[in-house]
Amino acid sequence: MTTAGARPLPLWRSMLFVPTNVEKFVESAPTRGADAYILDLEDSIPMAQKAEARAMVREAAGKVGRTGADVVVRINRPWRLAVPDIEASVDANVCAMMVPKAADPGHIRAIAEILDEVEAEQGLEIGHTSLFPMIETTEAYFHATEIAKAHPRVVAMNLGSEDFALSAGMLPEDEGLFQPTLHILFAARAAGVLPLGFVGSIAEYRDRDKFRARVQQAARLGFLGSACIHPLQVDILNEEFTPAPELVEQSRGVIAAYDAAKAEGRGSIEYDGKMIDEPIIQRAEQTLARAAMIDTRTS
Repeated sequence: MTTAGARPLPLWRSMLFVPTNVEKFVESAPTRGADAYILDLEDSIPMAQKAEARAMVREAAGKVGRTGADVVVRINRPWRLAVPDIEASVDANVCAMMVPKAADPGHIRAIAEILDEVEAEQGLEIGHTSLFPMIETTEAYFHATEIAKAHPRVVAMNLGSEDFALSAGMLPEDEGLFQPTLHILFAARAAGVLPLGFVGSIAEYRDRDKFRARVQQAARLGFLGSACIHPLQVDILNEEFTPAPELVEQSRGVIAAYDAAKAEGRGSIEYDGKMIDEPIIQRAEQTLARAAMIDTRTS
């Protein structure tokens, strides 16, 4: 899967937040099995420790990515923190930056411009660092599609449920979050970037059955992965955002029936007692492509 600008989209079924300045979490992160690790410079870092954490990003990136997982850095929102965060985080081992409280398309383009300069200074290819905006305010909600399309660096987007609920003056409960979460899904799909997340609060992690049910719902709705805050959530995300073996087998059967019908010059296609139309064929192709992508990454 690629964006409209042909930038390959990453495989991010699971993205585990890691406080950048907590050495034991940085050291243990590669054993957790996540597709990506988000080195956090924002919410998990007290203001008095921001500079210390920022200075540790490049070394931490080398450690958490040593087994081949992607490394993402979540920068801070205020510009006086964001700019030094960006300057300290552009690195060969960092593939993307997560942008909290993305405001509008201009916000994303401004960060992309800074990245152009810093990548050149670091001797990296321009465009090395992707962007992952988070929609966390009611103002940004109405710009979600434009934010997702703001720059070719954008590869993913999600709803920051806790901050968005606060901005909307509601509790972070399913009833209120369902429609905004779907809105971000549609905006991401319209822009050709990864729709990430699930309906509910990311802060709830102790009830594994409840979390699994949320992720299963997210996969049915069309999300492709999610960030998480606890290692216990990683396996669930990887499992539920991977096509089930029976779905892969069914998709192969659909494609085989389609190919056979074409070879015989037939216009109608039937498989497993059902008539097959173009959307079903395309969905089967997408399932097989995603399964192949996961096999390549995990083999």
